[in-house]
Amino acid sequence: MATAESETGRTVTTDIPARLDRLPWSRWHWSIVVGLGTVWILDGLEVTVVGNIASRLSEPGSGLSISSAQVTGTAAALYVAGACVGALFWGRLTDRYGRKKLFMITLAVYLAATALTAVSFEAWWFFLFRFLTGFGIGGEYAAINSAIDELIPAAYRGRVDLIINGSFWVGAVGGSLLSILALNTGILAADVGWRLTFALGAVLALVILLVRRHVPESPRWLLIHGRDREAEEVVTGIEDRVVAERGEPLPEPRGEITIRQRRSVSFVEIGRTVFADYRKRAVLGFSLFIGQAFLYNAITFGFGAILTKFFHVPADHTGYYFAVIAAGNFLGPLLLGRLFDTVGRRVMISSTYLLSGLLLFGTAWLFDRGTLSAGTLTACWCVVLFFASAGASSAYLTVSEIFPMETRAMSIAFFYALGTAAGGISGPLLFADLTSTGRVGDTVLAFQVGAALMCAAGLVAAFLAVRAERRSLEDIATPLTAVAKPETEALP
Repeated sequence: MATAESETGRTVTTDIPARLDRLPWSRWHWSIVVGLGTVWILDGLEVTVVGNIASRLSEPGSGLSISSAQVTGTAAALYVAGACVGALFWGRLTDRYGRKKLFMITLAVYLAATALTAVSFEAWWFFLFRFLTGFGIGGEYAAINSAIDELIPAAYRGRVDLIINGSFWVGAVGGSLLSILALNTGILAADVGWRLTFALGAVLALVILLVRRHVPESPRWLLIHGRDREAEEVVTGIEDRVVAERGEPLPEPRGEITIRQRRSVSFVEIGRTVFADYRKRAVLGFSLFIGQAFLYNAITFGFGAILTKFFHVPADHTGYYFAVIAAGNFLGPLLLGRLFDTVGRRVMISSTYLLSGLLLFGTAWLFDRGTLSAGTLTACWCVVLFFASAGASSAYLTVSEIFPMETRAMSIAFFYALGTAAGGISGPLLFADLTSTGRVGDTVLAFQVGAALMCAAGLVAAFLAVRAERRSLEDIATPLTAVAKPETEALP
């Protein structure tokens, strides 16, 4: 690494990004996946448990005076609203103060809010801490996706990011099965079981917090913020561990980048970069997030209510059905993730969105005709969400890699917040009202809106998705601090 002093800061020529991207997969990378990625399992557990216990919470003896519609509507919307606010608040701090500080703080906030949800005694308390739980998880989206993409080699970035974001559904499977136990009043009292599920989430978050202490700060972030010696130490330590594990020298890194170090980037510069220099990519980000957010936050939040209202499935049995569609959700990113690094981003993003949208239209048609049972509706959803989950996970991957390093966390936060607010706040409120009417046509309408938005996002991706597979982050979007910058929209 070579450095030279300048009036506005140090100019640094480095091969650190190339050294990180040329690393073979190793146990160290698995430690990053475990330390950072497992939090989505907790998020899946949280969301699923709340959806499945809605009917039990609304019953006498639950310890709360609250209706099922308030749980799946108001509380769900507040959780998502908290996540949107948290993403913006913590996202800015993540770009300014570093990935590691923020992914430790946001997990601690999440842990505390989840624990306090478990001791809810009034509806307002439950609503407040659902909002604060979302506030913590929103920050996780920005800090974790930034750190993962900056630490994982380019050849594996797509599949790893998809699988980690898709691991939300591993938690959903656990939440579904856990809710079966929590709702069984023969085992646990009606006012105890649901509290224990939230308490368990807090305990698991504490374990992850302890593991996460060993995850390093992103060398890319350190480098840009004038801490190149620390960045060098982190990368050298990673290389030493990989060499010791493989017993052979690493290939030579290919490529260097010259940057002028800065400690912060203003909101004005972030806005100009995202909305002026990368206009097409901004449209892509909006489309992907709005499509997936409406489908997931508006429809799956109410899946348990659909089963009980239209198919008369007992409240304590809805977890079995949700476990099936949750498994389909995880299998999508798991089995399709590799194709995002080989076939490519544009083909896979557009096809997963379009396929899931078209299949959802088909499900709505069958539901409207009355030809579905609880089992066959679940099977249809499982197929729809196999593709939708891979597409939704790719939305986070996309916005985390197509904008410059200095704006990465804030870009993730902004697109997540705006897209999720459009589909995730209005969606649950609207969908709770539609399903509460008991009219098939109202539920069909909600399915069709979600399907239309997914298809629209798929068409946008077919034209605007960036071919980012197996390319370094610096090649996809040149850092703002780079001394020489190519045309920002020149990349396909």
